[in-house]
Amino acid sequence: MSFVFNPPAVASVAVAGQPARFPVHRIYCVGRNYEDHAKEMGHTGREPPFFFMKPADAVLAAEAGQTVDMPYPTLTANLHHEVELVVAIGTGGSNIAAADAHRHIYGYAVGLDMTRRDLQNDMKKQGRPWCIGKGFEHSAPIGPITPAALVPSVEAATIALQINGADRQRSTVAKLIWNIAETIEQLSAAWTLQPGDLIYTGTPEGVSAVVRGDVLHATVDGLESLTVRIV
Repeated sequence: MSFVFNPPAVASVAVAGQPARFPVHRIYCVGRNYEDHAKEMGHTGREPPFFFMKPADAVLAAEAGQTVDMPYPTLTANLHHEVELVVAIGTGGSNIAAADAHRHIYGYAVGLDMTRRDLQNDMKKQGRPWCIGKGFEHSAPIGPITPAALVPSVEAATIALQINGADRQRSTVAKLIWNIAETIEQLSAAWTLQPGDLIYTGTPEGVSAVVRGDVLHATVDGLESLTVRIV
């Protein structure tokens, strides 16, 4: 098969302890999936889950122990961090029952859903899509993926973000409104999940702005950490 130009390289993420990498197919994100974050964004209660997407090449993949540079994006003066547990899908499917969801999970990573909040808020006011606020280049930093069998207690893990050494977000994955299995069940009813899909499961409270020079250190207990410098 020939192409009119050379296709870009496949976006991929490191796998902890392995030379092979995880190729990225799609990036799904869950909105307002921690109660206290929903409240700080002006919402309350356990609403039905909703999803948005980022392009696969929005990943900014870090190797173990590496600090990766994220360029401060254009068109914004209000870049926000959102630390999230990321689920990596290894086996695809549609209409997956929550009880079977674990069979489709390859592993887990810690990620950041970086958001041009001012642009997102403008789109909300106008009733327009959020793409410009969520789906820009380098907007999905992610650490190495740890195979699921190595982190059996991930759903009770502490999730946290430090900026320049100070706590900014800290919670537990157990506080997800829609847990991992329920999220996969709901997501797979709308899309056929594929190997290589990443699911950013939502962020706890404490989101706020970052500026050039800030160093973000994201952790989920049991997983490789992620360190990002805004440049």
